[in-house]
Amino acid sequence: MLKEINSRDWNQVFSNELQIESARAMENGRIVLFPQLAFVLFPHENKFLSSDYTPIRTKNISFNYLTNGLHGIRCSTKECDELKTMMCRFMQSAHSLLLKLFPFYAPALQIGRTSFRPVEIAGRTSSYRKDDTRLHVDAFPATPNQGRRILRVFSNVNPNGQNRFWRVGEPFVNVAERFLPDIRRPWMGKATLLKMLKLTKSYRTEYDHMMLQLHNRMKADVDYQKNVSQQEIHFTPNSTWIVQTDHVSHAAMAGQHVLEQTFYLPVHAMMNPELSPLRVLEKLSGRMLV
Repeated sequence: MLKEINSRDWNQVFSNELQIESARAMENGRIVLFPQLAFVLFPHENKFLSSDYTPIRTKNISFNYLTNGLHGIRCSTKECDELKTMMCRFMQSAHSLLLKLFPFYAPALQIGRTSFRPVEIAGRTSSYRKDDTRLHVDAFPATPNQGRRILRVFSNVNPNGQNRFWRVGEPFVNVAERFLPDIRRPWMGKATLLKMLKLTKSYRTEYDHMMLQLHNRMKADVDYQKNVSQQEIHFTPNSTWIVQTDHVSHAAMAGQHVLEQTFYLPVHAMMNPELSPLRVLEKLSGRMLV
């Protein structure tokens, strides 16, 4: 499941062979792991390694570099500015890493939100749809991605030696074959209405509808969660990993203090577009979905 790369440098230049190997591994549903690549906080940033800065029921702090917006936090103006700087620095580091490892993605790669997750996962209660301890593939109700890949860079910044513990499930094609037959097509005009009411930030394609239904049905099926083939992965402190979370069935079971950067990649920019969830779902359904 893991493609390991021994690097400690966010700006390292990788060989062409390693670039191709890493892209193939990720596009085939594996996780690219850097077990020794740490994102180092500055001394004045260590105070943010506390759940005291997040309101009750908030699981992460998000930063949008395009708007300079920071959400999910309670702090002074000075502290907010410091946190923005820290998260922006992580975004830049993650972006540099991807450009060096996947230079062929560079012209099409789009930067999404940065998140900081200072709250312990284990024991956190929520509705099943928001419960990330259940196996799922990523799909966002309010922000349709219209077929683009969701590529994420995570870094465990836990100062107390605590691993980030994931469960990883079956391949995406198996997930789709299992749940797709029970998913009905959206009723005509639904996507337009959702956009008009501003319940979605862009048009929800049939692909987005299917992915959201897969996400919800996976989480709702208790027997599936218990019995599907799966494995445990522990990400140690000071490690970094890259994964396409719309493709890899995953569940975050335990851990505290992680930084995450989301990127979007159009399917046409992949080395093998046929491996994308979009192409898999189109093949299984027999129709275009975007």
